[in-house]
This record gives sequence, structure tokens and C-alpha cells, in this order.
Amino acid sequence: MNLTILRSSHHLFRRLIHQNHGLSMKIFTSTRNFTALSSNNRSMIVRIKFNHHHSNHSSGTILWLSTGKSDESKRAFFTWKAFIISGVLVSLFAGFMIHLKNEKLKQMERQRKKALGETAVGGRFDLIDHNGKPYSSTNLEGRWAMIYFGFTHCPDVCPDELEKIVKAVELIEQDKHSDPILPVFITVDPERDNVQAVREYIHEFSPKFIGLTGNKEQINQATRAYRVYYSAGPRDHENDYIVDHTIITYLINPEGQLVDYYGQTKTAEDVAQGVMKAMKNYRNLNRKLGFL
Repeated sequence: MNLTILRSSHHLFRRLIHQNHGLSMKIFTSTRNFTALSSNNRSMIVRIKFNHHHSNHSSGTILWLSTGKSDESKRAFFTWKAFIISGVLVSLFAGFMIHLKNEKLKQMERQRKKALGETAVGGRFDLIDHNGKPYSSTNLEGRWAMIYFGFTHCPDVCPDELEKIVKAVELIEQDKHSDPILPVFITVDPERDNVQAVREYIHEFSPKFIGLTGNKEQINQATRAYRVYYSAGPRDHENDYIVDHTIITYLINPEGQLVDYYGQTKTAEDVAQGVMKAMKNYRNLNRKLGFL
């Protein structure tokens, strides 16, 4: 190929001399006719210098002969290469974040089991709220909640526990570092505690309460999930009865997991301190894993 270019250039120069009788031509090359540069690109440069016979001035012309790839092609190649590398890096980062999320869930589950034992407590329920609308356990996701099981005809224990919950909520809300928390009442007396009865009952304590009821099957689903015992006692001559039941307040985190519980002997201050400690641990764990 170089030989062909040499011959073509030689003929071109001869025609230029023939057409310009007053010019003499001098070619500065390392060979006789041209200098070839950039062998990697297979590009060639020829410098031609013309001298006028009747002038001391000279002029030069640069001719480029190239059979290589253009700069635009090179830039396109490197652009696609950068795009592919960026895609790989994004995929690796996404995989790393998924791994962190899974590790977070595993660590939280280990902490929960360590605090509460291996027995699973809590789970799915589908009930009716005090406004007559469907309310399930998914409604609690993303927020803290304290759940108490009782009944509206309870003479003393339930009122005392609900008042304790209300006071604990007030103490928690006074702490600027704590998250909002929702108090929830679930009846264990579906025969008497309809929507209206539950609504009137919880409003005696706090408008912040969510009251839940349902049919017997729905209540059994909820009590089984939280390992709550309940049993209706004998009826008197007025068909009145007392329901014996578990007296525990359950603390649920924003992921729907049981993280603590408080019995009848705990004070409002004890409950509030326990809740705030659980919230702090939850935040610290999420920060450590990079999710807050």
C-alpha cells in the first residue's frame, strides 16, 4: 500500500510542476518523497515546499493521506466502554444494598428471639375498627404500636391498664427523640363488644386509641397470633359475665415484630422507659446498617 501511495504522490507532484513552470519543488522527507507518521493509525503526512524562481519567498502545503479510523470512531468506542463499566458498577452497588438489607433483617430477628425466646409471638389479624372499617395488622406497618387485649365490661383491670397505656404514651411523646406510637385495644368479648360499644369505650380514655372488634373467628385469629388466653366465665341472672384473659401490653415495631411486652406489675413510667429504649435500639441498628 505504501508503494502505491508513493507512486501516486510522485505522479501528482510531476503534474503540479508541469502546470507551474515557474516553480521548483523541494520535498522534505526522510525517504525521498514523503514522511510517514503515526504508523498505528496507518496515517501519512506529506509536506511539499514550493520555491518561486523569481522570489525569495517560499510557501508550503501539508497533505494528509489517511486510511485509519477517525477520532469520532475512537470517541464512540470509549463512550460505549464507559457506559458498560457504569452499568456494571450500578449493578454491583444495588446487589450490595440488597445484601445489607438482608443482613439487617437477620440481625433484628436474632435480637428479637434473644429478647423473647424462640416462640414466635405476633402475626396477621383482620378485624373491624371503631369506625366500622376493616383494619388488619398491615395497617400498623411503618409505625410503633402498643396492643392490649381486653373487654369493655371489665370492672377494674382493663380500665387500669388502658389508663397506664395513655400515661405511657404521654411520657413517650414528651421525649423529642422518640417516635410516634399508636395505642390499640382489641376486644376478647365479640359477643357484646360491637363497633359502637368499642368506640364509646376507648373514647373514655383517649381519642388516640384504635379500638378493634370482629366476629369470634376473627378474634380467635388475633389471640392465637399473640398467644393471648381468654375465657368467658359463668353468667349471672342478668346474663352478665366476666372474661378471664391475659393481661399484657405488647410493643410492636414498625416492621410488625414484637420487641417487648409489659405485664400488670409494670408502671406507666416502666412502660415508657421500655418503649423509648426499644426505639433507641431500633434507630441505632438501622443507622449501623445504613438505613437511617
